Amino acid sequence: MVSFWNQPVIASASWNWRCLLRLRPLAEGFIKCNIGNGLNASFWFDNWTPLGPLIKSIGLQGPCDLRIPLHAKVSDACDSYGWILACPRTDQAMRLHVHLTTISIPCPAKGSDSYDWVVDNKVCNGFSSSKTWEILRPRTEVVNWHNSVWFKGATPKHAFTFWTANLDRLPTRARLVRWGMNLSSICGFCSSQSETRDHLFLSCDFALFLWNGVSKKLDMPPINFGSWNHLLAWMCADSRRAPRTLRKLVVQAIIYAIWRQRNNLYHNLIHVPPSVIFKEVDRGIRNSITARKLNKQFKKLMRLWLH
Repeated sequence: MVSFWNQPVIASASWNWRCLLRLRPLAEGFIKCNIGNGLNASFWFDNWTPLGPLIKSIGLQGPCDLRIPLHAKVSDACDSYGWILACPRTDQAMRLHVHLTTISIPCPAKGSDSYDWVVDNKVCNGFSSSKTWEILRPRTEVVNWHNSVWFKGATPKHAFTFWTANLDRLPTRARLVRWGMNLSSICGFCSSQSETRDHLFLSCDFALFLWNGVSKKLDMPPINFGSWNHLLAWMCADSRRAPRTLRKLVVQAIIYAIWRQRNNLYHNLIHVPPSVIFKEVDRGIRNSITARKLNKQFKKLMRLWLH
């Protein structure tokens, strides 16, 4: 019988089955086999020794070197007198021989072979999704800007664009040139400076018009961000006239609007004046606040924005 770990991925098989087969490299490190009578455990593919699956630790030449067939069970590698493997030819095969001298051979008295789900060297009571997820996706330190990107009430597409911009991963022209693309790095809005993230969103005339509109709406001094960190600091600031939640909504909406119009200009050759873009931003912010009017943090935002 062909082992589950050695099943080929066939295009005609169901989608669910193919997905399960592709997850085998992730799962094999968590499944540990406990040898009983050795009738079910695969000698080469199950994880029943400290070496892991033997087909990987010893290699594809292992069945030939040790004289154990590829689809053999663990019970096929021993008789009533002991293990019947050929003499080792490699260091890994020698380690296997040494390990086998420390364990008893399979026998019916031990019962059937069993399998455990082991996470971080601890046997779980069945499958543990939470512990497994923590191992597969380990947490990193919390960054100080996470609340500026992900907050309750954020517009998902705005938050995603801002998150990408915050990491400086948007494909601006300056970045595309660094990747080796043969194009001009000059900003398409002002045609005077290189299109970097900070220029496009903070210092370009197109962006300055939008930020100036924000300062007038919020009855604040003119906004002039010297750096991206200055922008993040402004978002995290709080005041009665411009609460933190409103600042986050506004900044993410502006960043999204600039990036969208930038792509519209390059890909569709459509130029929209910043005054029109600001009206769209204004309408979008009103809609966001209206949709969340029952949220305590959004109750007073409409009055502050319309003031």
